[in-house]
Amino acid sequence: MNHSHGVPTVLIVLIVLAALALLIGLAALAGRRRNDGTGRGQGPRPSRPHTTPPPRRPEQPGRRSGERPDGSGRVPAPREIWWAEVPFEDGSGSKDRPCLVLRVTGRTATVAKITSKHHAELPDVLALPAGTVADRQGRASWLELDELREVPLTHFRRRVGPVDAQLWARVQRARSSG
Repeated sequence: MNHSHGVPTVLIVLIVLAALALLIGLAALAGRRRNDGTGRGQGPRPSRPHTTPPPRRPEQPGRRSGERPDGSGRVPAPREIWWAEVPFEDGSGSKDRPCLVLRVTGRTATVAKITSKHHAELPDVLALPAGTVADRQGRASWLELDELREVPLTHFRRRVGPVDAQLWARVQRARSSG
């Protein structure tokens, strides 16, 4: 050992190794924080594009046709508002949206879509009271009776509840006059 400066070489080596271990540990911790899914250290995340969701999983073996994915067994019925994967008119995809069930036949339901955008130019649009669709914002909504859709029962995900008798009567009148 070299004692010319009063510090043993072994002590210097230990200090260097400790400093190196500390740096490696800090680098590993920083790498874990970037990759832990919290987004810390990564900068802003890109916004999620508004596209159609991925295709639904096929029905699981043993599940009855029409049984809800959450296992409730509840099947949509006429006069009920549900959130469902409603197909676009042109068949190019679908959107998770509220809808009013008008009729259930076999494994599908005929629905009228509900939207938060008022389309005054469309015939047979009925205003719904704010909060009717149980969305987080409690927005006003409109029921569009001019373009009905057929939705597989397996695409219904959350029941909101039945519409009141007055609204159901208005829907029936609008449909019979159209």
